[in-house]
Amino acid sequence: MDITQSYFEFLGLPVSYQLDQQALSERARELQKTLHPDRFSHLSDRERRLSVQYTAYLNEAVATLKNPLTRAQYLLQLEGVDTFSESRVQLDPMFLMQQMELREAVESIPDADDPEAEIEEQLQVVEQQMQELRQQFATFCVQNSPSALEAAAACVRKMQFIDKLGREIELLEDQLFDD
Repeated sequence: MDITQSYFEFLGLPVSYQLDQQALSERARELQKTLHPDRFSHLSDRERRLSVQYTAYLNEAVATLKNPLTRAQYLLQLEGVDTFSESRVQLDPMFLMQQMELREAVESIPDADDPEAEIEEQLQVVEQQMQELRQQFATFCVQNSPSALEAAAACVRKMQFIDKLGREIELLEDQLFDD
């Protein structure tokens, strides 16, 4: 075990955006059994600490690779592209306008005749956009060029917007319907 390896290497999985979720889960369970701190309770402090570190790294790897957005961000990070903190990057003005319109629609949900139906509609719009962006990202990933990497990074930044909007809609749903 080596926590300097990429998450893919650590889990013994191919480096790919298209990831077999079942293989990820099975490999994670195998490693959890092997690395569980209880298996190291009779060993030295150093070996117990390493077990805890490996388990934490495994949990972080699984959480990252399980989610399509964080998996995309991680793949770009492996290529030296930081999509977490880059705020100076320009996004497509049409995309930004679309996001403003979606946000306005979400803000008007509490005043709608049927807020529940409006929430469902907006969640469908978000899921559809996210699915399209995932497909675009997967296409860019298989191309091995600087322009494809740049396009993949732009795609992930859009995915971040859509993901945030989806979480905001779910929060609004909780506020409106969880009494």
